[in-house]
Amino acid sequence: MKIEQIYTGCIAQAAYYLVSDGEAAIFDPLREVQPYIDRATKDGAQIKYIFETHFHADFVSGHLDLANKTGAQIVYGPTAQPEFDALIATDGQEFTVGKYTIRAIHTPGHTLESTCYLLLDEDKNIHGIITGDTLFIGDVGRPDLAQALTSELTQEVLASHLYDSLRNKVMVLPDETIVYPSHGAGSACGKNMSKETTDTLGNQKKTNYALRADMTREEFIAELLDGLGRPPAYFPQNVLMNIKGYDSLDNIIQKGAKALTPAQFEAIATETGAIVLDVRTEDEYIKEHIPGSIFIGLHGGFAPWVGALIMDVNQPLVLVTPEGKEEEAVTRLARVGFDNSLGYLEGGIAAWKAAGFETDSVRSVSPETFAAALQAEACTVVDSRRPGEYEAGHVINALNIPLDFVNEQLAEVPKDNNFYLHCAGGYRSIIMASILKARGYHNMINVEKGFGGIKNTTVKTTLNQEASL
Repeated sequence: MKIEQIYTGCIAQAAYYLVSDGEAAIFDPLREVQPYIDRATKDGAQIKYIFETHFHADFVSGHLDLANKTGAQIVYGPTAQPEFDALIATDGQEFTVGKYTIRAIHTPGHTLESTCYLLLDEDKNIHGIITGDTLFIGDVGRPDLAQALTSELTQEVLASHLYDSLRNKVMVLPDETIVYPSHGAGSACGKNMSKETTDTLGNQKKTNYALRADMTREEFIAELLDGLGRPPAYFPQNVLMNIKGYDSLDNIIQKGAKALTPAQFEAIATETGAIVLDVRTEDEYIKEHIPGSIFIGLHGGFAPWVGALIMDVNQPLVLVTPEGKEEEAVTRLARVGFDNSLGYLEGGIAAWKAAGFETDSVRSVSPETFAAALQAEACTVVDSRRPGEYEAGHVINALNIPLDFVNEQLAEVPKDNNFYLHCAGGYRSIIMASILKARGYHNMINVEKGFGGIKNTTVKTTLNQEASL
């Protein structure tokens, strides 16, 4: 069977391309759809179906643009109620793509409409199953996303549905069935996903905590909900966009990738209340940036951090980008529903300065200078990593204010004295520094290379365990 996983690391998302005998299908497409069209054209195939496993929360699907450009039929599982033309499959309904068969299997739990798609080859043998957010490698989908839309669907109710779906619909399949999930490690749609993005169902039965054969419903619910962090604020907004529809990405790019002179840039930001979003590298931002701008670099976990920290997808944005990265920045923002980019600063910071506008900078020191400062006097240290990273190893007496919750924990940020700020590798601390500076805090000193650099100095820490960016 010819099926290709198309994985996008920035949002830890997997779309799938299936092709047979001149026909193709796309499962859970991203917002930018031209690569799927190009694949089908290269294979001499017509895209016949666009299968959606559910109404996604962590990204805006490309189903509408892809359907408009190819004439393909959008398919959802039972109980889905999109506000646009789509085929709502019944449980067990089959679709043909060339010589292959796709069978819809309704698996409520992550959401009520969640549906897996069983892949059958030309001989009707089971090849694999596209599981969406029902089953991941090492984990299963979180059951707490529907509450933002329907209060009756508590996480306990959906977790109970998921228990039944996994045991009655998925675990009964042959062990050699290949599992094709929609997400991998780094996604906020689960809590314990593996870095691997495919596996056999048989191996998942052995290694995935949620698929233990002797697990009771009560045990499943308890373990699934234990340690489940709060979902990002933009999730329900993305769900509504996927249900109701959205503007074409072509229009979003045309509006957002518009070059602005420094005077135009400043005027638009002032008139619209737009956030100045700087997507360059942290080193460039540290050296000089527009006062009050927010840094979230394209080279890191860009889109999820935008969603987690800016939160409102309707927020107007004006962009400071690396040269040639303007369209990429607008596209990646649109992946998570931020469609209100109003243009970018033509000529970048050099043009801004040449036009007579001021710049700001971030005080930043090496790990060695930080270590010397700690030895010389008592210093306040703020660790912007997540609690699990902090617990695995941290600077003695450091205050943990995770970047994820900086807006909620702003009152805990030291106000009167200078403090040192670090993360794991240097990316998140600059995001946090930019947010603090935009709110009037200018008393932080960034520690370059983060905890990874600190551990190699004389600074006393707890457990010396690696922390990730």
